[in-house]
Amino acid sequence: MNALSFLILAALAAGVLTLPRNWAAVCLVVGTLYLTQGAAIDLAGFSFFPARLLGYLCLARVLSKGEFSFSRLARADKALLILYGFVTLILLTRPEESAAMRLAKLLDTITVYVAFRAFVRTPEEFRWLLGVLALLLVPYVLLLAVESFARHNLFSWVGGSGSGGQNWERDGRPRCFGSFRHPSLLGSLGACFLPLFVALAWEPTRRRVAILGAVLCVAIVGFSNSGGPISVLALAMVGWLLWPIRKRMQLFRRGLLALLILVALFMKGPIWYLPAKVSSFTGGTGWHRSYLMDVAFRHFDEWWLVGMPLGDTKGWFPYNLASTGGADITNQFIAFGLQGGIVAIFLFLVLLVRGFSFVGQALARVRERVEPAADEALLWGLGVALAAHISNWLGITYFDQFSVLWLLQLAALVSLSEHVLQQPVGEASAEPAAGDGLADGTPPAPDWFAGRPVASPASGWAQPGRHEP
Repeated sequence: MNALSFLILAALAAGVLTLPRNWAAVCLVVGTLYLTQGAAIDLAGFSFFPARLLGYLCLARVLSKGEFSFSRLARADKALLILYGFVTLILLTRPEESAAMRLAKLLDTITVYVAFRAFVRTPEEFRWLLGVLALLLVPYVLLLAVESFARHNLFSWVGGSGSGGQNWERDGRPRCFGSFRHPSLLGSLGACFLPLFVALAWEPTRRRVAILGAVLCVAIVGFSNSGGPISVLALAMVGWLLWPIRKRMQLFRRGLLALLILVALFMKGPIWYLPAKVSSFTGGTGWHRSYLMDVAFRHFDEWWLVGMPLGDTKGWFPYNLASTGGADITNQFIAFGLQGGIVAIFLFLVLLVRGFSFVGQALARVRERVEPAADEALLWGLGVALAAHISNWLGITYFDQFSVLWLLQLAALVSLSEHVLQQPVGEASAEPAAGDGLADGTPPAPDWFAGRPVASPASGWAQPGRHEP
């Protein structure tokens, strides 16, 4: 860690501990975007990178101020904790695994998720955070422009290593890294936040900043020059194109299932080779991702019970990763399977189902209001973002500080759904209006780009179900 990254981290750490909770969330986001995992402090064999340190401080703050209660966990909260707890316990039984590293990674997930659950509680607070994020992306995209045209990553000033000093190109165009360790992670930032900025546009006073955020997200995907994020971006737009039939999503799901069956019948190979065909249009290594699923199914008997070490996958591909000696596992579902067997995959699916179920219940409740448009759009955007992550996980696993951004969206989905379900039927959300400030007295973000109001559209992501505790 150099002097510049240390000063930035010190300022963010002070903000996490002393500022109101909405600004503490901003500090954690800034540390994720503008500091890198390379800017780490090594103590007694442990690596404390910025996102990890800020997460620990956030947990200390949340517990000391009583901003989150573990006694009132939602079912989605419990699913997350059980998933990562189970995987950690399995990995701790393997002699080749470092117990300290695995426990640290478990703590990374818990601290960041709990922090965002505590910091973001209402739709208005999340809109405020998205507005701030849009402004934070302006200098971020400018840094990416410099990286693209000058072929120099300015995040190296704060410890970023990117491609290890080598320029990555595809079709003659550079692939930018930004503050992450792979272009696909950078592109995932834009692809997975685009649906939320589209949702923000339903708020009249934040429409311009929402458009700004959406444009910047598309630019980030472009600078990454990665096929996976382009596919995810397209899926996110399809998610919003389904908005007019949001009350008839059951018909869409049945139609999608029928389409997949039809495609499987007419494809020469298994349906998991569909990503390979898609990558012929979007670019990327779709064949690797499809073949990974194929070879994982063929070796199912080796990992289904309690997973298997990555080093044991060295025969899966003719090429292997130097870091693990095994295959490049670019699929989050298979990664969980190798870590904890079929039970880990099942727990992961439970988490996703509960996420969709929770936001579906909240959508059903919010449609009972007189004017549900803004909150309904925000919840729909979170559902689209979750679907975008699922699509992304078919071609990548999340590592370095990008996991913070995924946990932010999951925590917001749970918090906002919980908030809506706690409101009396037929009443508007009990939250401060624009200009009134947030729940803890903090002034809201200014209406930087005030726009004209829009007509309220009619009001499913999932079928309404039982209220979650």
